[in-house]
Amino acid sequence: MVTFLPFPGYRPNIAPGEHIGDRISPPYDVIGPEQLKDLQSHPHNITNLTLKPDADKRYASSRKLLDAWIADGSLKQDRDSFYLYEQCFDSDGKSYRRRGIVGILKTEPYEDGNVIPHEETFSKVKADRLNLLRDMEAHLESIFGIYEGLTPELNRKVVDESHLVYRYVDSDGVEHRYSRISDPEITSQVTEQLSKQKMLIADGHHRYETALNFSRENAGDEKKSFVLATLVAADDEGLVIRPTHRLVDSGNISEKNAIKGISKVLNLTEVDRSELESVLPDHMMGLVFRSGACYVADCETDPSEPMTSLDTYVAQERILKGVYKSDEGKAEISFDADLKSVMDAMDSKKHDLAIVFNPPSLKTIWDLSMVGKRMPKKTTFFYPKIWSGFAIYRMV
Repeated sequence: MVTFLPFPGYRPNIAPGEHIGDRISPPYDVIGPEQLKDLQSHPHNITNLTLKPDADKRYASSRKLLDAWIADGSLKQDRDSFYLYEQCFDSDGKSYRRRGIVGILKTEPYEDGNVIPHEETFSKVKADRLNLLRDMEAHLESIFGIYEGLTPELNRKVVDESHLVYRYVDSDGVEHRYSRISDPEITSQVTEQLSKQKMLIADGHHRYETALNFSRENAGDEKKSFVLATLVAADDEGLVIRPTHRLVDSGNISEKNAIKGISKVLNLTEVDRSELESVLPDHMMGLVFRSGACYVADCETDPSEPMTSLDTYVAQERILKGVYKSDEGKAEISFDADLKSVMDAMDSKKHDLAIVFNPPSLKTIWDLSMVGKRMPKKTTFFYPKIWSGFAIYRMV
C-alpha cells in the first residue's frame, strides 16, 4: 500500500502586475544557464530557492528567502488539499491532456514493494538535493509517479470538484492548469483508493531517494517522512514517453574498430541515413557514426534474462562498456531526448557516435520494474516535465 495525503500547500500569491509564469519553472535538472538567468530575474521565482546554493553548497540563504516570502504574503497557505495538475500539449502531431493529482507521499524503502523505481540514479546529484532538504525543510519540487488509477466515479468527482487557481502556457506550447481539490470527502476517498495500490516512479528518482534519506535522518518526525508527489493514472492517455538517446565521444578507438567491435556483439545492417527514422521501429536501435555511416542493430534475447530485450541495457553493456569502455573512463557519454537535435549534431560531426532508440512502452517499464529490474540511467523521458513552484510542502 502507499500513503498519499492532502496537505496544506504554500502557493504563489500573485501580486498586481505579476503572472504565475514569473513564479514557476521546469524541474531544476533540465534548466540551462540562459533560461536560469531569465527565471531568476523574477525575484519570487522558485529557482531562487532550488538553484541558489551558498558558497559551501548549502541553502541557508534560500531558507531565509522562503521564510521571508511566507512572512510578507508572497506565498499563501491553503488548508489540506490535493491539486489537479493538467498539462495539455501536442506530440508527434497529436493532442494530449495528462492529469495528475498532487499530494504528499509517504516515503518507504523500495524493498517494501510499494514504491517501485525503474531507473538507476547518480549519487552526487542526491547529495546536493539532500543539502537542499536539510536547509529548507520543505519540498519545493514534485516527483512524478504512476499508479493504477481511480474508479471512474471518483475520477469524475476529482475533475468536477476541482477549482482552477493557475493557468500558464509555456514556450513549448504546453498549457499548465493547476486546480485545487479541498472537499474532505473526495480527498479521503483518493487516499483510500491509493492505499490499495503500488506506485511506479516515472521521474524524480533522485528526489525520492533523497527524501527517503532525509526521512531516516529525522526518524520520528512524521511531517519529514513525506515527499511532494504528482501521481498520474496508468491508463491516462497523456502518458507520452520518449526515448533518451546516447551521444558518444572517445579518443580511445577508431570508428573502423568500433564498428568491427560492435558487429561482434550485435547484428548490424547498414542503412541510408535518410531512411533511419522510417526503419528504426522494426529494430532494437540505430547507430549513426561521425563519418555518416548509419546502421540498425539487433540481437538475440535471453528469455531467462528480461533485460536483454531492453535496448538501453544492451547499448550500455555491449556498446558503451563492451566496445568503448565507458565504465573505465575511456568515453564520455551525453544524453539528448530530441532526435532532431541528435541528428543535427551528427550532421555537424560533433560526436563519434549517436545511439538512437525507439520510445519505450509503459508496459515494458512496468513489467521490468515489478520484477525488480532497474533500467540504465536516462532510459525514459516522460513528456512534458512536471513543473515546479505551483505548490510547496513545508515540513515545519
